Amino acid sequence: MKISYHKEYSHFLDREMEYKIYGHAGKPMLVFPTSLGRFYQYEDSGMVDTLQSFIEAGKLQIWACDSIDEETFFSSHWNVEDKINRHEQYDKYISQELIPGILHQSKWNNGGADQKILISGCSMGAYYGASFFFRYPQYFDTLIALSGVYSTHYFFGDYVSEQVYLNSPLHYLPGLHDEYYLEQYRHSNIILCVGQGAYEDEMLHETRLLQDLLHHKKIPARIEYWGKDVDHDWPWWNKQIQHYVDSCL
Repeated sequence: MKISYHKEYSHFLDREMEYKIYGHAGKPMLVFPTSLGRFYQYEDSGMVDTLQSFIEAGKLQIWACDSIDEETFFSSHWNVEDKINRHEQYDKYISQELIPGILHQSKWNNGGADQKILISGCSMGAYYGASFFFRYPQYFDTLIALSGVYSTHYFFGDYVSEQVYLNSPLHYLPGLHDEYYLEQYRHSNIILCVGQGAYEDEMLHETRLLQDLLHHKKIPARIEYWGKDVDHDWPWWNKQIQHYVDSCL
């Protein structure tokens, strides 16, 4: 398997950002770490090995990006507005620096064919995946979100400023009537999965809320609730990602 490490300066964040790429060709997949996780977490937690057959066959190429959670959602020093303003800088890094690079390299690696991105993550990574998917549907055609929350309530409680609102799908999707966005969602592959075991209560609640919202908006989605023995942990996410990627490729 081809693996490469990258460290590049982000003008929006004014710092170096790291990521790894797994594979040589195939569907581009962008994955986010769990809370306070790093770009190497996906590999360390077995997910790359789980997807190895797809990667080596040239069906899937993974970009595992870094987070700056300690400066944003999980900062112990900054107030909410400082946190969300810093996250907006991270948003610009992902949407205006990392993603264009992914699309450019993916086109090169796949014989000049344009492709949209499969975006994914577990836990906090699922929040990121869904947030970027719904905010920037022009870049994505597939979302696989495992055990995520889909609002900012988990991080900021009932506080909702304009910037917070824009990063909280369960807040802004009810009032979204722009057919440009809705039609792109409707022609995408949306997969949400959550277990019903330990530490999944908040994720279960918000998955059900998003399921109801997507149904109301007539946005097709595959939403599955795994058993009461399915905990909020990597062994289950490994099983889930293999199952869902296999169904998408």
